[in-house]
Amino acid sequence: MPPEDRGERARPARDDRPPRLPRRVYERELRRLQEELVVLQEWVRSTGTRLVVVFEGRDAAGKGGMIKRVTEHLNPRGARIVALPAPTERERTQWYFQRYVEHLPAAGEMVFFDRSWYNRAGVERVMGFCTEEEHARFLRQCPVFERLLVEDGVLLRKYWFSVSDEEQERRFRARMEDPVKRWKLSPMDLESRARWEAYSRAKDEMFAHTDVPESPWYVVEADDKRRARVNMIAHLLSTVPYHRVERPEPNLPPRPPSTGYRRPPKETQTHVPDHAASLPGADGTR
Repeated sequence: MPPEDRGERARPARDDRPPRLPRRVYERELRRLQEELVVLQEWVRSTGTRLVVVFEGRDAAGKGGMIKRVTEHLNPRGARIVALPAPTERERTQWYFQRYVEHLPAAGEMVFFDRSWYNRAGVERVMGFCTEEEHARFLRQCPVFERLLVEDGVLLRKYWFSVSDEEQERRFRARMEDPVKRWKLSPMDLESRARWEAYSRAKDEMFAHTDVPESPWYVVEADDKRRARVNMIAHLLSTVPYHRVERPEPNLPPRPPSTGYRRPPKETQTHVPDHAASLPGADGTR
């Protein structure tokens, strides 16, 4: 099989990849980068900037965990995650981009798309959920749509999370064995294993049409989640011309003197049972 048909299977051996980032190094740098993201958000708020970040990639490539780390310490009033379900019957009759437009940011907001309008170039294309004509129309219109966003002042960043088939399989199996992660494994995810090369070809065609100067794609090697997270956040920060916005130091006022308030007796209220007290070792013994 020629290399251009092997898609993301054409990868170097694992021994040629960087070693996994040590946890200590990862946690220290992640904390520093998350502090910078808070600085970035304050700049976005104060300047009225509109920031859109698109997260795309294969199933189990780590998009959800990446978004969680990006937004973990941001003010949710100005940072929204958009993860849309399948379109309704009414939405299927609209212009394809219409249901995404209503989720775009207003001034001072950051929006993170956990998958986006690129569904049409990926899962819809591979699984036959759109026609050939609809797919071709998307590839023609998408660069125009994104160019309009950028021309209107929206900061648009697009990240593709690339994962090897071996690592994807390992993560799928881990999800199957973990009760709190099993919900992440959908029938569509399992089907993607059988259509690996079809997804590779769809992604290559998508890049050929939508990796344009106004809104380029940035590929994140994601086999090592720790490395991927710090690399992606550091890159995002490096592409935005933000600066620290000085805010007045908070001043905690002293508590005023009592005016005679008395708290009602605890017996008059319904309290949550102390489940923690029933846990082994909860009393400090081992």
